[in-house]
Amino acid sequence: MQILPLNALIDVPWKNGGGTTRNIAKGMRRDHVVWTISRADVAQDGAFSDFSGMMRVLTVVSGGAMTLDTTSTSLEANLWEPVRFEGALKVHSRLQDGPLTDLNLMFDPTLCEGDVITHRGPLDQIARRPMQGILAFHVLSGSPMINAARLSTGDTALITETDAALVLAQDDALLEISLRYLDQSDAIRLCMAER
Repeated sequence: MQILPLNALIDVPWKNGGGTTRNIAKGMRRDHVVWTISRADVAQDGAFSDFSGMMRVLTVVSGGAMTLDTTSTSLEANLWEPVRFEGALKVHSRLQDGPLTDLNLMFDPTLCEGDVITHRGPLDQIARRPMQGILAFHVLSGSPMINAARLSTGDTALITETDAALVLAQDDALLEISLRYLDQSDAIRLCMAER
């Protein structure tokens, strides 16, 4: 298990000045990005970048809600509730209660399946790692334990070889990010973000 503390993440300001990204990890197949996990501080309303060929799962991890307007509908991104949409979708975000932070999972659906689930304490269970894939956990609140290691809010744990023993107290919450690899003809390697 690899743990990336929140305070180790590096801020990357957006070109449009509307926020900041903090990369956490990505899966690479040669030079192709198969999946990415990152945090974003969103300071104002604005258009999302085009990530054609990728699926996105966005989860607001702190702050208020955000409305994601598309050409045909609106999606509500409420606190701790994952929202899935295609990366090619033209999205304009509207912040409902000021600045917020979200966690973004993006993945190539031709190479892997991704899912994000919110867990709230109290909880004591085993999370099963996909046979071919990876589990990641991002702490939303409290100090949950994963495989006997205590994490803090904003920390991320990545697990590539075992299942995960989760122990959450009453006020603990975290996101479980599961990535199952579909095509095993070439290895997908885990790349942790620069610190």
